[in-house]
Amino acid sequence: MTNHTAAALIARSNRLGADPKNTNYAGGNTSAKGTDTDPVTGQPVELLWVKGSGGDLGTLTEQGLAILRLDRLKALVDVYPGVDREDEMVAAFDYCLHGKGGAAPSIDTAMHGLVDAAHVDHLHPDSGIAIATAADGELLTRRIFGEKVGWVPWRRPGFQLGLDIAEIRKQHPDAIGCILGGHGITAWGETSEESEQNSLWIIDTAAAYIAEHGKSEPFGAVRDGFEALPDSERRTRAAALAPTIRGIASHDRPMVGHFTDSDVVLDFLASEKAPALAALGTSCPDHFLRTKVKPLILDLPRTASVDEQIARLHELHAEYRADYQAYYDAHATAESPAIRGADPLIVLVPGVGMFSYGANKQTARVAGEFYVNAINVMRGAEALSTYSPISDAEKFRIEYWALEEAKLQRMPKAKSHQGRIAFVTGAAGGIGKAIATRLAAEGACVVIADLELAKAQAAAAELGGTDVAVGVAANVADADAVQAALDEAVLAFGGVDLVVNNAGLSLSKPLLETTEKDWDLQHDVMAKGSFLVSKAAARVLIDQKLGGDIIYISSKNSVFAGPNNIAYSATKADQAHQVRLLAVELGEHGVRVNGINPDGVVRGSGIFASGWGANRAATYGVAEEDLGQFYANRTILKREVVPENVADAVYVLTGPELSRTTGLHVPVDSGVAAAFLR
Repeated sequence: MTNHTAAALIARSNRLGADPKNTNYAGGNTSAKGTDTDPVTGQPVELLWVKGSGGDLGTLTEQGLAILRLDRLKALVDVYPGVDREDEMVAAFDYCLHGKGGAAPSIDTAMHGLVDAAHVDHLHPDSGIAIATAADGELLTRRIFGEKVGWVPWRRPGFQLGLDIAEIRKQHPDAIGCILGGHGITAWGETSEESEQNSLWIIDTAAAYIAEHGKSEPFGAVRDGFEALPDSERRTRAAALAPTIRGIASHDRPMVGHFTDSDVVLDFLASEKAPALAALGTSCPDHFLRTKVKPLILDLPRTASVDEQIARLHELHAEYRADYQAYYDAHATAESPAIRGADPLIVLVPGVGMFSYGANKQTARVAGEFYVNAINVMRGAEALSTYSPISDAEKFRIEYWALEEAKLQRMPKAKSHQGRIAFVTGAAGGIGKAIATRLAAEGACVVIADLELAKAQAAAAELGGTDVAVGVAANVADADAVQAALDEAVLAFGGVDLVVNNAGLSLSKPLLETTEKDWDLQHDVMAKGSFLVSKAAARVLIDQKLGGDIIYISSKNSVFAGPNNIAYSATKADQAHQVRLLAVELGEHGVRVNGINPDGVVRGSGIFASGWGANRAATYGVAEEDLGQFYANRTILKREVVPENVADAVYVLTGPELSRTTGLHVPVDSGVAAAFLR
């Protein structure tokens, strides 16, 4: 970047956005005014660089900035049609842009362009919003900050809010910023350093005042029976409830989940004020756009059984949906977008924690982070005063704002497996890793289960961060280990939709050399292992009520009688028939069960690398390095099969195109006539 003003803005934004006490993820915006050379005239031109719509301060880059001609932006004041038509000004920003590329200007652009200061920060710190949402926030602002910080009564973000803040700056030239009622803070300065220092001063001063003058127990006393469960018991209970709660959150559309059991959440849920405060909902637009106007909170103590909690959650869900529909009906007009679903995005379970949901893992995680912000805001407001968020009518005006709807419509089309959670066994390498990689590429969240935790975690890391994939240890021959791995999966992503039984090993021996130990090992890992994984996963799939897929990676050998592999082929035949049996049994729950029969997958295969390849090569009288081509030459298509070919079959079987297919075995063997299904 060649412009030093813009470079300083990005550096400041990254510093402010890196600390969660300053602002939440993708919340707030920053700007700088300066000059650059107009490439047409060669003359200096005054510009505004401002964080564009949808960006995140902590990770802001040059591409995330919108660049506007300052003279044209200020000239919009002369054509402003008034607050009733202020939304029209967003389209007008496009006529102020300088050059091409960059981000789209956000609704807050006017705040930055119209305020008479070279640098402006608009942030959503918990301490600042606590003052902004206090019933006597204006009085508190004067008491805490004196004349240095002004107060702007609640107004929806837009052109008029920019004019309001500009007037504060004009009427109070010594002020360094303002508290935006119900919303956040804005600060400014003549240099980038001054603006940053002023922002931090407001944030830190508010936090210090709350700490010094706030009540010691702003949420009231602890409710008997609502305290946090012990760690291990809490996570076991969370895993037991997670599938049901995900089903509740996914009634209208599939959601990915995130679980939070931080002290902030657990302490809030144990308090006597939690039910009433939760019912008031959040206030800052950035909060409730991601959390919905209020959460669903379970009203049973931790001593209730899992079955009692599940039954009550279903009752509360019905009430929540009716309440949200009433909220929509009370405020919608003929021009309002259609209701976007009536399910909660935040579900609070006292003693256990918070379950948050979104279209993908990052959105679900961020929704949880925002509700933690909301808890902190409520604590601060209650410590000094009374928490008083903006009205439901104002929340609706933002939640169903035409500009918000337009932003949602601009989002990229979802990939085929977005919102789906895959659990793949034996996925640290070979076929399993190829399957996990393909499913992640298609938008799925992936749990890589493998015997060795370190390998599973390393493979998951290759797919991206923990919003994409996690690695778990899973000895599929051990029922307790399988259950523990599935519990980790549901706590990581909220549930499971797609299970791939891929874990396997092979011993190539003729009948008389096959020991009982060989036989048991083969059957424990593949036949028994597939059974245990399918059984544990089926409980999750049934509780979610979302349908799902179970895929068995069987083998051509499940139907082909080859030499010297009695134990391997017999257990593959067992797996193949499990497909048929489970397809019949689980169909009533919308769960499809299908199998894939690969053959000759030498390249990248863990089984072939562990000795099976050498044995098969000896059996067929070829060099081990030629085994892949040997298998290819005996097929109809004469083409080698690689792990990615098996992954393609999993993608197709679990995608939308074969939604009416179950009990099927798909050969991925380049055509072996002796293995044709009859």
